[in-house]
Amino acid sequence: MKATARQLRIRELLGSQEFVDLATLCRHVEGSEATVRRDLIALEKEGILRRVHGGALALETRDRGDFAWLSSRMPAEKQRIAEAAALLVEDGQTLILDGGSTVAAVARQLLDRSLHVVTNSLRIAGILEQARRIDVTLTGGYLHAPLGILLGPFCEQMLASLAADVVIMGIGGVTEDGFSNNNTLVVGSKRKMIEVARKVVVVADHTKFGRAAMVPVAPLDAADVIVSDDALSPAHQNKLRSHGIEVRVA
Repeated sequence: MKATARQLRIRELLGSQEFVDLATLCRHVEGSEATVRRDLIALEKEGILRRVHGGALALETRDRGDFAWLSSRMPAEKQRIAEAAALLVEDGQTLILDGGSTVAAVARQLLDRSLHVVTNSLRIAGILEQARRIDVTLTGGYLHAPLGILLGPFCEQMLASLAADVVIMGIGGVTEDGFSNNNTLVVGSKRKMIEVARKVVVVADHTKFGRAAMVPVAPLDAADVIVSDDALSPAHQNKLRSHGIEVRVA
């Protein structure tokens, strides 16, 4: 396959998913790792992608990365993850929910529970609005419209003033080095949520593992439980457990 055809195929792959690993790229374009790396360098110069550890990350367009686009990815896996994560929550707890699309799916599983929920997500607050036994507190802060979440110093100051039983959060990437995210704006609030919660639950589908996103969020041992789908490889599961993390596969 010629370079033009290979690079067109790489563009197509990154048009349908946020991250593609190097092995998958090589398989789809029938090229060696060295050849594909040269293609990635060329496409990065054009502003099509960002090379990251283990593969390539699509650069966000105006639509990519908004809440609707994120919600459309891996819907069946998110539903199973949400059902499993909801089982970790006990009635009467104070629960922090961050603004991820998988976390929003968790919120839908909690509608008949008795809880106090703190969230920086307008969309999650909307989901919980009609739940009669859930008290909802919004953090305040700067509104990041594409994701419908509140961020910045006011948000982080509010989070720092409370204590929570559990935080459930999504994440952009998981490697042995820790958790990371591609959106630099959300990192501060995620770190503060981890600091103030007694139990940290990370919900992430299998595509988030083995890839490092742009900005480090926390080391692996910051999480107590990780809930993922049944396509998460045994190697990743064993690595997580070796760090003392409980792994639940849905």
